[in-house]
Amino acid sequence: MKIAQITDLHIGLVGQDTYKVDVRDNFLLILGEVVFAEPDLVVITGDLCFDIGEESIYLWIKDKLDNLDIPYLVIPGNHDDSEMMMRIFEIDYSNSDDEIYFAKKLSKTTALFLDSSKASHSNNQKKWLKRQLHQADKNIVVFTHHPPAKCNVHFMDNNYALQDMDDIQKLFHAYQKNVYLFCGHYHTDKMIHLKNLNIFITPATYCQIDSNSTDFKVASHRIGYRMIELSKDSCMSSTRYIDGKSIV
Repeated sequence: MKIAQITDLHIGLVGQDTYKVDVRDNFLLILGEVVFAEPDLVVITGDLCFDIGEESIYLWIKDKLDNLDIPYLVIPGNHDDSEMMMRIFEIDYSNSDDEIYFAKKLSKTTALFLDSSKASHSNNQKKWLKRQLHQADKNIVVFTHHPPAKCNVHFMDNNYALQDMDDIQKLFHAYQKNVYLFCGHYHTDKMIHLKNLNIFITPATYCQIDSNSTDFKVASHRIGYRMIELSKDSCMSSTRYIDGKSIV
């Protein structure tokens, strides 16, 4: 099974200044590349909106995704509104605490989709995750927005790291098989291996952040997405880049 992961769109309102980046055109460029790659599923892992959740932005994104004629799933990031996403994307796998989290079989692989939009997870979501891990017995795949670890991206680690990463790591480390976790949020391309937890951070469709700077600094306007291939007990992925478009 082939999955295309897209993350950190940061689509603004029509006419909104998104720091001279043509975010809508960037998203359309990525979608064009994704169609050519012919995935079985598209997963968008949060920060669909530039600043805060906006109905018109979600409707625009939904229209573009519906026209792909490829199944897709969306989960929220810290710049999203989970309740608004549930309504507009007609999500029927919502849970309590205004969070979107669910399990889904992708081919023969169990995939868990988490909601870290509040930079943490509710107790209900963590209890649900613990139950899901207890029931699973093979390598699993996880999609979420925040990486559950410090990632040596100084600005993000210092200001926007996941608040309950220790709790999430503990749950995953207690699992007896491998966990392949795909996320975004950090606007970079990284792989982090912590025992059985394999974290893959996917580059944004907006811009990439300088990992060495303690202040916000753009490293590149090159945009990317990730292709993931699942087969039996194996999981392989690769990052694909294209040049993004700036307004100036």
